Amino acid sequence: MVEMILSSLRAKKIAAAGLLIAATFFWGVTFVTVKDAIGKAPVFVFLAQRFSIAFLLLLLPLSFKGRKLNLRTFNGGLVLGVLLFCGFAFQTLSLRYTSASNTGFLTGLNVVLVPLISAVFFKQGLRLSVILSSLLAFGGLFLLCTGNAGGLRFNTGDVLGFVCAVFIAVHIIYTGDYAGVCDTYWLTAIQIGVIGLLSFFTAVAAGDPVFVYYPGIVKALVICVLFATIFAFLVQTTMQRYIPPATTAVIFCMEPVFAAITAYVVSGERLGVKGVAGALLILTGMVVSALPSKTTRPEKP
Repeated sequence: MVEMILSSLRAKKIAAAGLLIAATFFWGVTFVTVKDAIGKAPVFVFLAQRFSIAFLLLLLPLSFKGRKLNLRTFNGGLVLGVLLFCGFAFQTLSLRYTSASNTGFLTGLNVVLVPLISAVFFKQGLRLSVILSSLLAFGGLFLLCTGNAGGLRFNTGDVLGFVCAVFIAVHIIYTGDYAGVCDTYWLTAIQIGVIGLLSFFTAVAAGDPVFVYYPGIVKALVICVLFATIFAFLVQTTMQRYIPPATTAVIFCMEPVFAAITAYVVSGERLGVKGVAGALLILTGMVVSALPSKTTRPEKP
């Protein structure tokens, strides 16, 4: 009986990891689409339209399923929405003042920050395999993000990129906590709604009207709303019930890998030897993160 339970849990973890990789795939392959879209419409106008449409679509099934929204789930969605919006905002600001390579690398620092923040502030144990996988993914990100740039040259905008990484890391940690005790569908819907609302206010504050039709971003909106928002965030929120935050962060390091592959296929951008080596290091880190190992300190009871 115990073996059956363990086998079932193992199967759920494998399936959850596969779905998280699929979500990361959509985030990565839509990078080129999003980059093109924000060249045709203001960033926060695009984000407001993307997340508002996704929120409204998520509300439709809720009216038929009869799911009840409680205060804990609402507060959880509010917290996750604010954290992720801050991640988007600081990443966007970072791109204004520093290179895309620096921003990509610094945002990816969440792979190291997640286990560190979990250990220091949430008293969670650190598995040796998680430490090793985080370091492998960290090195892979450095090679991947600097392969064509030749190196990192830090400036004041890089501080914003690091702040973005902190918000993303905390978002991943809290998603794991809330997913275990909240209705994940409502949790996802509220989170997306909050991002849409905050993006709307930011766009208005910048003097950009939101309710404007931009024909050049319609395709990007359809793809991002359905795959990179509704599907991807539902998967993340639901599957983090079975996958620890630190392992989730390692899986999310595949986003720049998928983005680089898409850029090569669509735009002919070359990954280079260092980029390929970085991608392989990230893949190795994903494999290592799944290996069992002892913790360096007692697990949180």
